[in-house]
Amino acid sequence: MRILGIDPGIALVGWGVIDWNRGSFSVVDYGCIKTTSDMSTEDRLQTVYDQLDEIVEKYKPAVMAIEELFWNTNQKTGIIVAEARGVILLCAKKRGLEIFEYTPLQVKQAIVGYGRAEKRQVIAMVTAFLSLKEPPKPDDTADALAIAVCHAHSGASRLGSYYNKPTNMKGKL
Repeated sequence: MRILGIDPGIALVGWGVIDWNRGSFSVVDYGCIKTTSDMSTEDRLQTVYDQLDEIVEKYKPAVMAIEELFWNTNQKTGIIVAEARGVILLCAKKRGLEIFEYTPLQVKQAIVGYGRAEKRQVIAMVTAFLSLKEPPKPDDTADALAIAVCHAHSGASRLGSYYNKPTNMKGKL
């Protein structure tokens, strides 16, 4: 099963595409969608949508796993990130992807085994899980790969049943 992991943001949207097959992972590709603060909000949102749409078209994932928003103290930043997340969800929906959401705590628990793990621990485990030669950069990209791995681990029983269904049922988890 091909999984697209997304770490939502407005300046940086981390993304990672992995294939998961009966307990083993392979990395397809990963990267980061970037926008700059000198762009209008509308242009930033359009950039996120358009580039994500190209990624989905190119890699054809079956599902998208996305991190739920974590509210920090800056509400203005939280609102614009929520807008970007909405654009990301819309893109996935329009492309027919099934969407799964995970909290940062769930991702850390699935990757490190401890929900309060530090970012460096998550990055180290993602690098090891996916047999990467070096840690993915920027951190948003590593987070996106962690979210994809989290989905594979968290949904293992559901994903495993995917392979045991008749062909016409595939994709209906």
